[in-house]
Amino acid sequence: MEEQMKNRGLLIAGLLVAMLFAALDGTIVGTAMPRIVGELGGLGVMTWLTTAYMLSSTTVVPIAGKLADLLGRKSVYVTGLIIFMVGSMLCGMAETMNQLIFFRALQGIGGGIMMPMAMIIIGDIFTGQQRAKWQGVFGAIYGLSSIVGPQIGGWIVDSLNWRWVFYINLPVGIIATILISIALKSFKASGPVKIDIWGMFTMIAGVVSLLLGLTFGGKDYPWGSWQILSLFGLAIVFLTSFLVIESRVSEPILPLRLFQSKTFSLLSGIGFLMSVGMFGAIMFVPLFMQGVIGISASESGTVMIPMMLSMMLTSIFGGRLVHKLGLRTQMLIGMLTMSAGFWLLSGMSLDTTKLSAMCYMVVLGLGMGLVMPLTTIALQESFPKSELGVVTSSSQFFRQIGGTFGMTILGAVMNVQSSGLLQTKLVPFLEKLPAQSHEMVQQMEGMIATNPQGLYSMMYSPETLAQIPAAIGDTLLPILKSSMVDSLHYVFLYGMLFVLIGAVLTFFLGKITISKPVKDEEDKDVAA
Repeated sequence: MEEQMKNRGLLIAGLLVAMLFAALDGTIVGTAMPRIVGELGGLGVMTWLTTAYMLSSTTVVPIAGKLADLLGRKSVYVTGLIIFMVGSMLCGMAETMNQLIFFRALQGIGGGIMMPMAMIIIGDIFTGQQRAKWQGVFGAIYGLSSIVGPQIGGWIVDSLNWRWVFYINLPVGIIATILISIALKSFKASGPVKIDIWGMFTMIAGVVSLLLGLTFGGKDYPWGSWQILSLFGLAIVFLTSFLVIESRVSEPILPLRLFQSKTFSLLSGIGFLMSVGMFGAIMFVPLFMQGVIGISASESGTVMIPMMLSMMLTSIFGGRLVHKLGLRTQMLIGMLTMSAGFWLLSGMSLDTTKLSAMCYMVVLGLGMGLVMPLTTIALQESFPKSELGVVTSSSQFFRQIGGTFGMTILGAVMNVQSSGLLQTKLVPFLEKLPAQSHEMVQQMEGMIATNPQGLYSMMYSPETLAQIPAAIGDTLLPILKSSMVDSLHYVFLYGMLFVLIGAVLTFFLGKITISKPVKDEEDKDVAA
């Protein structure tokens, strides 16, 4: 018993360390971007440092969950840690931007394996109430990384250089690997292991094609261009093939029979819709703070801190509350609280202060913390331990895909609304400008139709504003600000709508009871 509890403590320590350093990597790198571009060049492909990681990590999540069920948690988790560390080392050694992008994709494979594993293992070693508590703690750790990541990244870049943003993962990763290797028992398959190779291939090809189409559509290429239509066509072909394969193989990556469960389908839908609203809308708050209120990029980041702190608070205490309120009730309260946060954000105006925006974000964070751990807990309570890997990773997969859809859908809302508003407000002003401004007028009218958000970028660039004559700028800037505010009004309302649809789905969930701790369970061996 004493040895068992010691191992459990080591395992939790290893999981927390691994979660922290993997989550930090997502926010630390952004701080180092200017230095990376300064040394390696490649400003035009800089966004691929994030895109490459996102593509590979999102795609590999459901594969990792299934392999964890087939091969055991330890072998899959340690493999993910090693891939992540190797990718980090290679990123630090990169000599060109193309190399760095490739190594970030490799790093993303390791990160995508690691992401669901902590929640899967927590589901293995704890009962329902304990799962809720610990998954709330892990959610809080993830939130903490969003707060401290940019500061740590800035300190590393200023004190050392950008390469140490990646190298710092090595000692931390080694500690996590040692702790998890000691505390987590190995798994021995009782028979031959059948791995769904064709299912993996078609799913990777389909998801990557879909994500690339969503990432580039409406930004790098028009939605109706052959490039975007081809990507969506490939996504349809490969994902259709994936479904056919999954219906026939003995050990599918994503068993289609899971969707016969009303609980699985509803919880996947709730997680997807929550992420569509949450990730899609949150990205626009710094846009408002910098463009309308006029604070710096670093200051706008501080607006997110209260949201993350409130999310951490309710993530931890929500894990304790769920067995008193009930899972369905707490999920509904959380979704409605998130909706209230979006409603408040949609009311922001030219007169909104930084303090008011921070208060609105607190409301949003309180709701997020109540909901985020619950979709995973509910699935783990509804399925046997033999399927915890695939159901847990599937939950995270749908949430990540939802975030990508959200950024795309709400970005499109922003563009459509901005085009209409700027056509009404800005074009009449441009038409009155003297002939000497003809070139600038043509450029702006072209951006109104194709890239209205590009016009807003003027508000973030003092250099650009300085080149515009004061007589024009004094009228132009208020028009841009008011158009942005009116467009964001719709963005946040759409975000609220998606979350409200998710809230409606909670009414159709059956009663999911969070199991209570059983003393005998404390004596069980840590799951493989």
